[in-house]
Order: sequence, then C-alpha cells, then structure tokens
Amino acid sequence: MFHKNIKLIIAGLIIVTGIWQFTESNIGNGIFLILLAGIPVFLYFKNEFILLAFLKLRKQDFEGAKKWLAYIKNPETALVRKQQGYFNYLHGIMLSQTNINQAEKYFKKAIELGLSMDMDLAVAKLNLAGVAMTRRRKLEATSLLNEAKKLDKQNMLKDQIAMMKEQMKKI
Repeated sequence: MFHKNIKLIIAGLIIVTGIWQFTESNIGNGIFLILLAGIPVFLYFKNEFILLAFLKLRKQDFEGAKKWLAYIKNPETALVRKQQGYFNYLHGIMLSQTNINQAEKYFKKAIELGLSMDMDLAVAKLNLAGVAMTRRRKLEATSLLNEAKKLDKQNMLKDQIAMMKEQMKKI
C-alpha cells in the first residue's frame, strides 16, 4: 500500500507524462495516460484494502476481511478521514460478533470520523443501539434507533428497527 500522498504524486507524474506525450504528437498515448492517472486518484479517496475487506465481508468471510485490514498499519496517517471512519466501521462489524465492548468503541469512532453513506451510518447507529439496549440504557438506545430510522431512507433496516423497539418494550 502506498501512502496517500505518494498516490497523488504518482498521479501527477502520470499526468505530466501524458502532457509530454501530447507535445510529442502521440495523442493516443497522452489520452491513455491521462485516463490512467485516474486510478491513483480514485485509490486516494477509496483505499484498496478497505475495498477488498468490503468484498470479503459481502461473502461473510470475516477472517479474510481481517487479513486485508491488517495490511493498513497506521490508519491515522495512511488514510483520509472518511477512510478512517470506514476502517473503524469494518472493525466494529467484525467485532460485533464476538466482543461487544470493543465493537462499541469502533462504531463510536466511525460515527465521529464520518461515513459517506447514510446506510452505513444507520447500521452503525443500529448496532450502537443494540449495545445500549444490552446495557439497559433505554434513552440512549431509543435516540439511536430514531436516528437510524431517519437515516434508513430505503427502509432496508425497517424489520431490525421494529424488532429492537419490541425488545425495548420488554426492558
């Protein structure tokens, strides 16, 4: 994995090479290089290891996702702010199966750093509501559930939210 600033330097060098190809009348090479420069710029905003970890999670391969996330050594310096949020979000999802205390810490940090998609933010808040509910913090769980419901615009979490509200009535 390249550092985030090195990715921008590589993109800049490819663009300069593309411009040089234009001046040498190699228009096709120049166009190709300008388009090729988009790859490091894309990887600046979307870290390749986080993308691969999401693919592993989609297949329910938690060990594979952990392996890809382990390649990111210093997330504070190697990732931009939103990527740090997703780094913590993925760790929270994986730990929610085994260690709720640790998962809560990661979800809170992910929400603090920010997530790009409302759906991911809703899932994080729903998980935090579940943790609050297990610890008998009914007010916090209720507010988190309401926030998750507002963020869930496609009603994909409708059943889980309703189920958690029913469980909360029993507390």
